[in-house]
Amino acid sequence: MSDYTRAPSRTASHNPRLLAATLVNDVLLEGVSLTQALAKLRRLKPENLATAQSLAYGALRNAGRLRFHLSALCERPLEPAALSGHLLVGLHELEAGETPAYAVVNETVATAAERYPRARGFVNAVLRNYQRRRAELEAAAAADPEASWNLPLWWLQRLRSQYPDTWRRVVESQNAHPPMTLRVNRRRADVEEYRASLAAVGIESRRTGESALTLKTPVPVVNLPGFFDGLVSVQDLGAQFAAPCLGATDGERVLDACAAPGGKTGHLLELHDLDLVALDSDADRLGRVRENLDRLGLAATLVTGDAADTAAWWDGRPFAHILLDAPCTASGVTRRHPDGKWLKRPEDVQHLARQQCRLMDALWPLLKPAGTMLYATCSLFREENSDQVSAFLARHPDASNEPVPDTHAGQLLPGPEMDGFFYARLHKT
Repeated sequence: MSDYTRAPSRTASHNPRLLAATLVNDVLLEGVSLTQALAKLRRLKPENLATAQSLAYGALRNAGRLRFHLSALCERPLEPAALSGHLLVGLHELEAGETPAYAVVNETVATAAERYPRARGFVNAVLRNYQRRRAELEAAAAADPEASWNLPLWWLQRLRSQYPDTWRRVVESQNAHPPMTLRVNRRRADVEEYRASLAAVGIESRRTGESALTLKTPVPVVNLPGFFDGLVSVQDLGAQFAAPCLGATDGERVLDACAAPGGKTGHLLELHDLDLVALDSDADRLGRVRENLDRLGLAATLVTGDAADTAAWWDGRPFAHILLDAPCTASGVTRRHPDGKWLKRPEDVQHLARQQCRLMDALWPLLKPAGTMLYATCSLFREENSDQVSAFLARHPDASNEPVPDTHAGQLLPGPEMDGFFYARLHKT
């Protein structure tokens, strides 16, 4: 297959399957995150991008099994390797069964041929061979841990070790479709009244939190009443626990470290009138914080800087509360970000744990006596969560792990209503 030549595609921007294959290749072949890959496609028609996104997310969510099938169907490594994106998307569609099989095969062949004209027969043969051998392939995949659970083996082993009683439920949740949960801006809308406005336009929802409504079926944000007027934001229920856990009150000075994209920043300001500093090391991502706050009609002081390099950005005025939403493996949100499980490596856990330690130690002196720092991650791994907090408490005798009454703290596992998060409220004694 090395003699396949790539032909320019004149319809790439209008072909969702080609876009989906490109996204899958960006992640699995180039090591690019979906967030970065999607950022390059934002100018495309929303309907084309939505379909491409759905296909790519489905293929990546099930990439363990799909790559197992593809390996069994091909006698040698693909050449060019980029054909794998087309085949994985096609196998995902055949497996999902939402589109007639003949249409999936025809469209996948045609899409791959736009770039690799001589691959037409090969792609057709692989997909039809999958249809013939499907039962056999599925039985073989069921006996392979990575294929059956759609997780890298090291990741699966870590979950089994750290959650011996619940790991199956955790993994099943990670492979499911995530719910779409809204956070109602209570400065601008009443939760039950907004729920009624959703019902008026045919959107079913249920109350799942103090400010939260979870939709029966996800919809584009353009369909949400008042979204662009700041009445509501999209935020996972587990992420909505951060702002109440922090325990801030009106008038206090608060630091939101690692603030981008700004969901928790907005929630804090919806709940209280704060002197809030939103800090992030990435100026472009900090721009998203400003966009979110502008939409919500809220304001904060936005600062670009490395949270651990306090001398470069801190003005010397202490904070009553610090929210440290620390960089992590994001192992608790893989159903929402399925690329993460294929991009992360075992050594990343230790690397991120060192980074978290550095941030906690650097920010602690910025906190007033009797102040609180909420340490938060969207990880399931103990090294980033409970072990991290225990080590911090051992290093800082002026710190205690403060119970959080009537809210969710500690390790939150992913389930039907929310993703996986960890919260610890550290009190400066």
